[in-house]
Amino acid sequence: MKKKKLNKIEKEKYIVDQMILLYCKKKHKSTTLCPACEELSTYCHKRLSLCPFNEKKTFCSNCPIHCYDRIHKDKIREVMRFSGPRMLFYHPVLAIKHLIETKREKRRKKKDERKQSSQK
Repeated sequence: MKKKKLNKIEKEKYIVDQMILLYCKKKHKSTTLCPACEELSTYCHKRLSLCPFNEKKTFCSNCPIHCYDRIHKDKIREVMRFSGPRMLFYHPVLAIKHLIETKREKRRKKKDERKQSSQK
C-alpha cells in the first residue's frame, strides 16, 4: 500500500494534533482529547487552513504574522512547551525532522536578512 504524501499544512496539522494528544493524555489523564483540547485542535486546524503562506509556511514560532488570539496562543505555547521535549520519546522521527527544519528556517532567515542589509 502506497502512503499518501502530505502537503506542508497537513503535516503541521498532524504534528500539532500529536502534541495536543500527548499533552491531554499526560495532563488530563485522558485516552482521547478532552473538550478543551479538542477545541484547541479545531482552532489550530482552522488557523493553519487559513495561513496565507500555504506551502511556503514556516513554523508558527518563526512566522512574521501571528494569527492566534491571545488565549489560544498562550494555550498552544503551554502544550508545545510540555509536549516538545517528550516528542523525542513518543514520535522521534517527527521531532528530529522538526528540529532539522527549524534550523533550516533560521539559517534561511539569517541569509535573507544579510541579503536585505547588503542591498541597502
